[in-house]
Amino acid sequence: MPVTVSYPGVYIEEIPSGVRTITGVATSIAAFVGWAPRGPIDRAQRVLSWPDFERSFGGLDARSLLGYAVYHFFGNGGTDAYVIRLTDGASAASVVHGDLTVSARNPGEWGRDYGIITRRRADDATRFRLAVVFVPSGATTETVVESFENLSMDPTDPRFVLTVVNAESQLVQVAVAGTNVPTDTAPPSPKLAGGSNGTVLQPGSAAFHTALLPVSGTGGVHLLDHVDLFNLLCVPGETDGTTLQTLEDYCREERAFLIADCASNATFATLQTGPDTLLTGDDAINAAFYFPWLEAPDPLQQGRPRELPPCGFVAGVYARTDATRGVFKAPAGTDASLTGVLRPRVPMTDRENGVLNIQAINCIRTFPVYGTVVWGARTLQGHDERGSEWKYIPVRRLALFIEESLFRGTQWVVFEPNDEPLWAQIRLNLGSFMQGLFRQGAFQGRTPREAYFVKCDRETTTQDDINRGIVNIVVGFAPLKPAEFVIIKIQQLAGQTAA
Repeated sequence: MPVTVSYPGVYIEEIPSGVRTITGVATSIAAFVGWAPRGPIDRAQRVLSWPDFERSFGGLDARSLLGYAVYHFFGNGGTDAYVIRLTDGASAASVVHGDLTVSARNPGEWGRDYGIITRRRADDATRFRLAVVFVPSGATTETVVESFENLSMDPTDPRFVLTVVNAESQLVQVAVAGTNVPTDTAPPSPKLAGGSNGTVLQPGSAAFHTALLPVSGTGGVHLLDHVDLFNLLCVPGETDGTTLQTLEDYCREERAFLIADCASNATFATLQTGPDTLLTGDDAINAAFYFPWLEAPDPLQQGRPRELPPCGFVAGVYARTDATRGVFKAPAGTDASLTGVLRPRVPMTDRENGVLNIQAINCIRTFPVYGTVVWGARTLQGHDERGSEWKYIPVRRLALFIEESLFRGTQWVVFEPNDEPLWAQIRLNLGSFMQGLFRQGAFQGRTPREAYFVKCDRETTTQDDINRGIVNIVVGFAPLKPAEFVIIKIQQLAGQTAA
């Protein structure tokens, strides 16, 4: 603020530079949706590693493709994901002990492996200990996994059992029917009973689609509405055209990118005319289609091969490429090798790949030395005849990255005086961000002028805009497009001698 001058001398005043740093958002936070036997059903659960997924959702399950997709996402370079568990008719296991009802934190048969121990304090019978024990079916020993001390049945007490357990336990929640302190339990500990997994939802089924995209517009994939940011969406094994079209629309609204799987039995013959036309509409710029399914060792079957959808592997490659090269690099090529793959289900020749490539189908192939790699980088609007400006995955994902980063980085502009000083600050801040991308090699051009521009002045914001409280900012960039076809011309020199 201005210095108040009162005495003769020198005054120091710090003047803000006006620079507000715009930080680029994350580009490879994946969201996975599918059925699981355990885990929260009321929110998208964030997992930062495979052990995180195992703790929250139980790990691999032979009945579901979800766990395998997440497993291979982290195995191929992924580091951050949200998981949505879909259920139909699932219920939670529970046990009643006096005025206390203890239930599993979320639905599923998994709760049956847990029991409870209660012990009153010897010096104060109004207080007790509640412990959760792990007792798998057929086991004779109990392992304490959670313990809550000095609890009370008095709702006014700071250690009220309902408040403490429901806030702190990762496994159970309690309900209270009265104020009687529960009696001491005797071995064997009372176990949670009941609980059901409900219908095992398989991609492609009507029940799966209802859980994924409920008519109410809440739950299912819409749990991502409450997530701050996600970039990639995977629904392992889902191939229904109408459903994927709806997911494309959702991704476009959320500035995210859909990684779509082909059908498990898809072949060159069934795809040579292109993917389902429902997938190639206006929203197809935010989606990519991969073929074929992949054979990978199944840890649940002693390493025997199992055919799995490609989306989890590919999402991991996206994340690895973003981390090592940048979002402007195509997640394809000899560097885009897949870990944990034995072979593609359908081997491809160059000519077959050429037919599918122009249909905007990204093939996964095996090459000597390089192994199994992603060998395509087109969006579902990448058919040659369309001539779309969003033909390539890295171009579209770079645009989404810039859009989201600038959207978040310009929030400070709201309610600022709408005139030249503000416009100058906007040009400075956005220009600095775009210059950083230019220096990283994200754009074409030898100079910043050739690579990008930021315009915010009297031309973009008229007096009428100012009167309506609007400031218009125009940002343009020249994207790098992948070298999809490398042509080497060879000429023979005949009959020439050195001068």
